[in-house]
Amino acid sequence: MTDTFKSIVIERVSPELDSGRYPVKREVGETFEVWADIFKEGHDLIAAVLKYRTQRSQSWRDVPMRHVDNDRWMGSFLLEENTRYIYTIEAFPDPFRSWAAEVAKKIAVGQDVASELSEGMALLRQTIARLSGRDRQALQEYARRLEDAPTQADAVGVAGEPELEGLMTRHLDRNAATVYDRELEVVVDRMAARYAAWYEMFPRSQGREPNRSATFQECEARLPAIQAMGFDVVYLPPVHPIGRTNRKGRNNALEAAPGDPGSPWAIGSEHGDHKAVDPALGTLADFDRFVSAVRARGMEVALDFAIQCSPDHPYVKEHPEWFFRRPDGTIKYAENPPKKYQDVYPVNFYGEGWEALWDEMKSILLHWIGHGVQIFRVDNPHTKPVSFWEWLIREIQAEHPDVIFLSEAFTRPKMMRVLAKVGFTQSYTYFTWRNFKQELMEYLTELTQSEMQEYFRGNFFTNTPDILPEILQHGGRPAFKLRLVLAATLSSLYGVYSGGYELCENAAVPGTEEYLNSEKYEYRVWDWDRPGHITDYITRVNRIRRENPALHAYKNLRFYPSEDDNILLYGKMTSARDNVILVAVNLDPFAPHTSVLHVPLAEIGLGSEETYQMHELITDTRHLWKGSANRITLDPAVEPAAIFAVRRWTRREQSFDYYF
Repeated sequence: MTDTFKSIVIERVSPELDSGRYPVKREVGETFEVWADIFKEGHDLIAAVLKYRTQRSQSWRDVPMRHVDNDRWMGSFLLEENTRYIYTIEAFPDPFRSWAAEVAKKIAVGQDVASELSEGMALLRQTIARLSGRDRQALQEYARRLEDAPTQADAVGVAGEPELEGLMTRHLDRNAATVYDRELEVVVDRMAARYAAWYEMFPRSQGREPNRSATFQECEARLPAIQAMGFDVVYLPPVHPIGRTNRKGRNNALEAAPGDPGSPWAIGSEHGDHKAVDPALGTLADFDRFVSAVRARGMEVALDFAIQCSPDHPYVKEHPEWFFRRPDGTIKYAENPPKKYQDVYPVNFYGEGWEALWDEMKSILLHWIGHGVQIFRVDNPHTKPVSFWEWLIREIQAEHPDVIFLSEAFTRPKMMRVLAKVGFTQSYTYFTWRNFKQELMEYLTELTQSEMQEYFRGNFFTNTPDILPEILQHGGRPAFKLRLVLAATLSSLYGVYSGGYELCENAAVPGTEEYLNSEKYEYRVWDWDRPGHITDYITRVNRIRRENPALHAYKNLRFYPSEDDNILLYGKMTSARDNVILVAVNLDPFAPHTSVLHVPLAEIGLGSEETYQMHELITDTRHLWKGSANRITLDPAVEPAAIFAVRRWTRREQSFDYYF
């Protein structure tokens, strides 16, 4: 048993999610740091390496880990590929450095070290015997110098030379190594997984005629305006044929009137299934041209993936075993009491033929990937098995690692978290309902500073087709502006549902969060130039996001004190502190508020008595501040938020050339 005995302890590895059960998430180009406690009994020195490989490679690469303090070690490597990496830690005794440290201590107090020098020579010869080439020659020369050293002190001096230490460390005998007892995983996504602005549009409502669907060709005419506002992703609800049986009417009426288009989420008809396009929008070739047009403008398409079927879906006849059946043999429609969705059949993931069902769902995604879609917003994933998503996302990303999945799961927190753990790239959040200072601070701190930061990327949607928040219903134009700033700057990922967001559309079904005259159930014709719109404001905020790298990061959010409960102060800065952004938002859309803001001068790198410039980016105005405490007034009727770029005032040049 002695040849398998490992004496080194490796514990408290970070990042490690649920004992390695789930992967953590990062982005291409990031330096991935791994930390661990590594130690052994006694006073012997040890060495450690961080081992890593891509999921497709069988060959490990390793980089040295360095001792930080108190038995805490750190190693890092560059995440160069959009793929999954495997990593672990290997540690081993370092007898030569242990010997060199011991003999140096003894010679320093005048002890005879002849025997110890013999031990060192033995270690050197053992290493030489394993080597060939230049390193063998270099060690042989060191062995000669040790043997020929005129005094013991000279020999110890040779033993302490950094080059010799480096050679011996590089060629340590790893037979006595301890390898961490698990291999961990990091999913490395492309940058759009962490930084993007989403614009959700209903294709059928992009036309000029109120009683017919717009086509994909007409949708293309909207792309210049969406691009000009600065969005990165054009997200489409389902574009598939819509069933007729139990079709919903306007404002969710149980019966549709003639000409009512029905809900896009009631997927499937005689015109096709999840792989088809609604004929009212055009053909699959028209969809392809639309995707190409979006790409030509530097954006990309996200498509809704909703696993549910109308009663007219081909699956209902071809695969009745894929659905839930009542005792009388009829298929159950979807329910979420008190809501009923008679136009939709949920799918039974546990029923007969579930393997074929799972494979069919995968084939749907592969079909649309083949038509240029690399982002999927997944409808209600919390109503499907977690194991299904873990399998499906891994299967898809093994072939297409650039594919991004957004989880639309407004549900229990633990379910939202586990969906992110098993693979969802991004997640909807409770931001939509967080309006007050303390709850925003607590929730955002949890998302960005707790363990959730390792796997949960929150995409902050201001609204959705299903959710017109109360603050937008009653807060008017100031509410739309302040919620936009919060979403766009608190998270590096955010989105708006364009059912009039830039037009400040806020008419709701009384007593609900449902839009009145929702385009979920009817065609809408929008006047994009109607008075009171905030298109220019959205454009300005998105430009600020693009021009400031600090706002591209997700985990760098920090909150700072402000003395009014209605004013939220927070900031983001780059690691080099060459871009620092501070944001102050009046959370009350109805009244102006004044507060003292406490600027984190030490974090920014400014002295307590130093003068600095606050460049307010929304209004493009500049202010000279001095000291930490400074007063600000935010009137929602004028401007509910301020986004500051903090710059040092250089008196010599009388300019603001440096960012912190």
